[in-house]
Amino acid sequence: MTVGTSEETSESALKKAVVFMLLSTLSFALMNAFVKYLDNIPTFQLVFFRSLGSFVLATSFILTHKIRILGNNRKLLVLRSFLGLSSMSLFFMSINYLPIGTAVSLRYLAPIFAALFAAVLLKEKLRTVQWLLFMIAFTGVLILRGFDKNVNPTGFVLVLVASILSGMVFVIIRRIGNGDHPLVIVNYFMFAGTVVGGLISIFTWQQPIGYQWLFLGCLGLFGYFGQLYMTKAFQIAKTNLVAPLKYIEVVFTITVGMFWFGEIYTFWSYLGLFLIIVALVLNSFVRSK
Repeated sequence: MTVGTSEETSESALKKAVVFMLLSTLSFALMNAFVKYLDNIPTFQLVFFRSLGSFVLATSFILTHKIRILGNNRKLLVLRSFLGLSSMSLFFMSINYLPIGTAVSLRYLAPIFAALFAAVLLKEKLRTVQWLLFMIAFTGVLILRGFDKNVNPTGFVLVLVASILSGMVFVIIRRIGNGDHPLVIVNYFMFAGTVVGGLISIFTWQQPIGYQWLFLGCLGLFGYFGQLYMTKAFQIAKTNLVAPLKYIEVVFTITVGMFWFGEIYTFWSYLGLFLIIVALVLNSFVRSK
């Protein structure tokens, strides 16, 4: 009887985790779509609104639950914030040059760069199968860059650098470990984005019109809920079951791009994206083992 109850509880937790991850990926996909829609708004103005909304919501949660808002590993938290800010800014810029599905897929190369950085800086070992999967993923990148006419060189470089910086962020977060609450780590990032984005926006401000105000407000809202539901999913289910689901964001984003922006994906687009996502999903399973 006890075993049956345990299995039922585990199955129930997995179902909740799947729902949470779907909500998370949908939230991030919508946030990306709003960034694409607001292509006439300067990048750091987008960064400001994206960060401000999440900063207010996260700070409210931290203060309500009496979490130490300044954290413990402050130097690493500041470094993570500015690397994350640089990565997010470059990614937002790349969306203006690339189909959003392609931009999101290339940004997801970050775990590969994180693994490579961890191998060098943290002396973590990589299995042979991981090197093979990395080669498959980069083959997908080469196909996109070499054969897909929709991949703009400027956008390609921007999102690739954004992925490298994001990979460095993952390594820093790993160094922080359990030393700080996840929302404190995120809040440092959002505070940096609010301050830096706000200061630069003073000189580049573009007055939003009509629904643009609503979409700017939604950047922080959907970004916060995307992060929140992803955290909840990882908290209640095993990583190897939940992690691959985050790549559903690519499917959502491609769908939004096709129906909202009329983006067209060629055979080479789908082949390159398929190789990248399959390699990353399989790598998440290998890492969990």
